[in-house]
Amino acid sequence: MTSNTRVVVIGAGLAGVRLARRLGELGVSAVLVGEEEHPPYNRVLLAEVLAGRYAPEVIALPAPERLTRGRVVHIDRALRHVHLADDTVIAYDTLVLATGSNPVLPPLRGLFAPDRHELPAGVHAFRTMDDCLGLSAAVRQDTRAVVIGGGLLGVSAARALAERGAQVVLAQQGERLMERQLDPSASKLVHRHLKNLGVEVHTETRVRGVRCVEGAVRSVEMADGYTLGADLVVLACGVRPRAGLAQDAGLAVHKGVIVDNELRTSDPHIRAIGDCAQHDGQVYGLAAPALEQADVLAELLAESPIASPAGAAGYSGTRALTRLTLATGSSHTSGGPLDLAAFGEHTALPGDDVIQLTDATRGTYRKVVVRDDRLVGGVLVGELGTVGALARAWEGAEPLPADGAPLLHLLTNDGGS
Repeated sequence: MTSNTRVVVIGAGLAGVRLARRLGELGVSAVLVGEEEHPPYNRVLLAEVLAGRYAPEVIALPAPERLTRGRVVHIDRALRHVHLADDTVIAYDTLVLATGSNPVLPPLRGLFAPDRHELPAGVHAFRTMDDCLGLSAAVRQDTRAVVIGGGLLGVSAARALAERGAQVVLAQQGERLMERQLDPSASKLVHRHLKNLGVEVHTETRVRGVRCVEGAVRSVEMADGYTLGADLVVLACGVRPRAGLAQDAGLAVHKGVIVDNELRTSDPHIRAIGDCAQHDGQVYGLAAPALEQADVLAELLAESPIASPAGAAGYSGTRALTRLTLATGSSHTSGGPLDLAAFGEHTALPGDDVIQLTDATRGTYRKVVVRDDRLVGGVLVGELGTVGALARAWEGAEPLPADGAPLLHLLTNDGGS
């Protein structure tokens, strides 16, 4: 079976859905190919579903008009055909890869039996709706859960499982939580917040293996020989760009699928956006850049599927802000919500100016870094009333007034985000 369309988008995540919808609004024929059985959804909110605050349908994305379900197994660049596992073939003028990323599965002893390539019962990645629903079905009051990884995803998963009444241990190999996004002071506040909720946090510790009985996890073994009993194990060890299709098709791939300012790969008929794309040496792995890339590409493709219109700016990168709300909504937990935001460079260099405000009683922390009279980054934990104004000042990259008073006003004025 063969069909024809002008633009084919592989991947029904945030980036792919946004692009397909924007192209439809601009009058461009596009078909979206997604391999998950579920309607497209906002992956950023999976922790809210796991916590029980949202039903799966609440995080569904508005579906584009033309959605094909299936797994793409081959790209024929010569004929410009996409082959699906069910033998469907879709022809394209322009192909867009929005394949996202895959969870990193650590090389733990006992994770995979020699004769099988599936995770043992009770061991879950936390990347898809199926992962989330599997965890939700398995967790019970006092379930022993071990979360491996203390980044953004691991902290979100640990918090969600604690809300469901699980006994949660979080194991982080690094020296502190969310070390990519937060500075040490902010990490300590997140650590304290999780501890107050009953989460047992271990940093600078490495998991060596899992022990399974009859195909189901029973414990987790640490590198120092200590053993943790476990009914559930959540692998939150990061993600890597899903670039296998591109690599098999002979496209230029490094960390991700390499794209230029027009989001074009090494094949002029194929573009890439979102978590799978590497632009100017960077793979973002965040929602905001993926959405911005989708919007930019929609405008470019509406003008011409191959060459961008004269004078088009294209995509020049995203200054992305990371924001996370660890909300409360369960009788099993206490301590209230915790909001945090981070943007830019929060580690000061020699000669930088740092303004820092801490309220230990309220558990709030605000820090900004100023370099050459410009705001270059910041971290906020607790009340985020100032984050909107600070982010705008950072994104604008305009020189700050010399007396510093407006910056202090931005840090202390909670007029709204």
